[in-house]
Amino acid sequence: MSVLRVTIWTLIGVLIAAMAFLAATIRVVEPGRAVAGNATRQDGARAPLVERALATTPRPQADPGPALTMPVVGADITRLRSNWGDARGGGTRVHQGFDIMAPGGTQVVAAADGTVEKLYYSNGGGGITLYERSDDGRWMYYYAHLGGYAPGVEQGRRVRAGDPIAYVGDTGNAGPGNYHLHFGIATMAPGERWWQGTPIDPYPLLAAGRQGR
Repeated sequence: MSVLRVTIWTLIGVLIAAMAFLAATIRVVEPGRAVAGNATRQDGARAPLVERALATTPRPQADPGPALTMPVVGADITRLRSNWGDARGGGTRVHQGFDIMAPGGTQVVAAADGTVEKLYYSNGGGGITLYERSDDGRWMYYYAHLGGYAPGVEQGRRVRAGDPIAYVGDTGNAGPGNYHLHFGIATMAPGERWWQGTPIDPYPLLAAGRQGR
């Protein structure tokens, strides 16, 4: 019995020693703890390699829209506010553009690179107007209530941002002496003509864009 008892206690001692050795050599990775080769999270913990790869993969950004130049020389966007959605025509319609007040004859410049697509006179609307399509065809820039066009401006002419294209006026339904530029932007679907498109508020794009030259 004494020999058997010694053998049993010997086996138990060997098992305890083996378990202690395994515990010392095997690393149990707890949630949020570091593993060799992993990336550090913002909270100081470590992220798995797969998460690291996803974090460094560029994600598609929403279209921020075109970078615009202030279309009225001398106007300061920081002193203006959006008038998109304001009531017009005694409340019968809403404003779909950005009115920039300026003295009659102030120079109007192209807000972005593009091509003059249409020169049009609307007696009961925008008066003397100019439609410019962006180079990629996705945007239409609308200049209305003009006093006239700059020399050499014609349909099909390529313009660059800051090029003179017209002058501030009060034509159309602006009202005599109410000199300002009505500047509009529309997003254009493939095949849409100059009078079509979906109007959007120009103010945020002007506020984020380049200031006039």
